[in-house]
Amino acid sequence: MKWLRISTALTGIAACSFMLVQVAPHAREAGAILAAQDDPSALSELKLDALLRRNDRLVQDNIEAALAAGDADLADSFVALARDRNIALPDDLLNRVSDAVKAENSTSHFAKRFATGLVTGNADDVASLSGTVAGDLFVFGDIRDVVREGKHLAMGEDTDRLVLGLAAAGLAVTAATYVSVGGAAPVRAGLTLVKDARKVGRLGEGLAAWAGRSAREVVDTPTLRNAVVSGSVLRPGQTMSAIKAAFRAEKAGALVRLGKDVTRVAEKTGTRGAMDTLRMAEGPKDVARAARLAEAQGGKTRAIMKLLGRGALLLIGGAFDLALALFGAALTLFGLLSSIKATTERLTQAWCDRRRARRLRRARIAADAALADAAVRA
Repeated sequence: MKWLRISTALTGIAACSFMLVQVAPHAREAGAILAAQDDPSALSELKLDALLRRNDRLVQDNIEAALAAGDADLADSFVALARDRNIALPDDLLNRVSDAVKAENSTSHFAKRFATGLVTGNADDVASLSGTVAGDLFVFGDIRDVVREGKHLAMGEDTDRLVLGLAAAGLAVTAATYVSVGGAAPVRAGLTLVKDARKVGRLGEGLAAWAGRSAREVVDTPTLRNAVVSGSVLRPGQTMSAIKAAFRAEKAGALVRLGKDVTRVAEKTGTRGAMDTLRMAEGPKDVARAARLAEAQGGKTRAIMKLLGRGALLLIGGAFDLALALFGAALTLFGLLSSIKATTERLTQAWCDRRRARRLRRARIAADAALADAAVRA
């Protein structure tokens, strides 16, 4: 029975050791991810490690897909990621990416997209955004949007109140830009990007809902309705003054912060990177996290967000599983330590029992010898 108990404890050590070897890597990874949950850059690096280990052709396949979709900027972002991760890419693929980037940045292409952004107010790349921002800085773009949406509002038609509110806020920020000699330009560009993302349907539902509430808070609707009824793109000064009267600057802090964060993303990842962020963001906190990620990862950010989605910014539904992995490892470690303790105690007890039995046997032999000697003398 004694040796059975020792064998059981040794079996427990072996079983727990085997289980610990299996769960330790997962627990270590889970612990690192949980520790990095408030650092988008570190979190994305850890998730990329796991993702790229499972598929060594993932980067190359995404470059091919980006080129096929005509997105040279995204393809170039994946090349930057491959370079950072020491992932070898075929020379012909690198040449194709380089040629696509040059074509996209050509003077003729830039001029065409600039004009499109200036006239339509829609942007999906650097050139068209430059045109859109230029239009908004000269109040043409924002007045166009306010008058168009305001007319719908005055006539009881379907109105995009978010575009209306962002355009009204943009007019006030434009005035501040002129007063500060460009100091508010980053906010102006960020608000323009949010407005354009809304127009082309690339603003995430959660962020759109939040921005819509914020836009309603900064606009006095009755005053704005009266302003746009008589407003016109052909009378920008008069229209701008009337619209500014409906803008509540004291309520615009949240939108201003959003504009700044969007611009921080765009400065590091380009317009399309900012658009990607606005599409996946569920609120302003996601955009702020994306800005931190972009500042840390630079040109690789678009590729990272393409691979990880919103998971590049925060833990999504995995905290419980990660905590469970840590708990399982801790439980296995506890079992191992308990088995070692039990084995040590039982081996020690067996050693003590053996020594006690040896002493008793010697005492018995000594007593028998003494009795025999006494019998002989008698």
